[in-house]
Amino acid sequence: MFLKLFLAFTLIPVAEIYLLITVGGYIGAMNTVLLVILTGFSGAYLARIQGMQTMFRVRESLQQGVMPSGDLVDALLIFIAGIVLLTPGFITDVAGILLLFPPTRAYLKKAVMKKLDEWARNQHIEYRQYP
Repeated sequence: MFLKLFLAFTLIPVAEIYLLITVGGYIGAMNTVLLVILTGFSGAYLARIQGMQTMFRVRESLQQGVMPSGDLVDALLIFIAGIVLLTPGFITDVAGILLLFPPTRAYLKKAVMKKLDEWARNQHIEYRQYP
């Protein structure tokens, strides 16, 4: 786990910096900065809209007495997409947009739900109620 975190927090920023410098060399520094700002704002806007739609679906499910597990995983993935989109860089922007794209998110949602189900079956997960 430490190695994965180390790689994520060192290799991704280095790749982002390299890509920003390369793109800046082609289109100019100011255009690159404006492009990063534009993708951040547009991504945050899209994440906000999709997040609100998902939260309305969660509310409807709860009012009907249905557990909204799929919608909660959607909300988590949209939240992660929003955070990633606000991080400056092109690689993170592509990752965030892929998380906001419904078919990609559906694929990741299946994987997350499968992993959660696997954890619940193979490990001892218990609910503790604290006073």
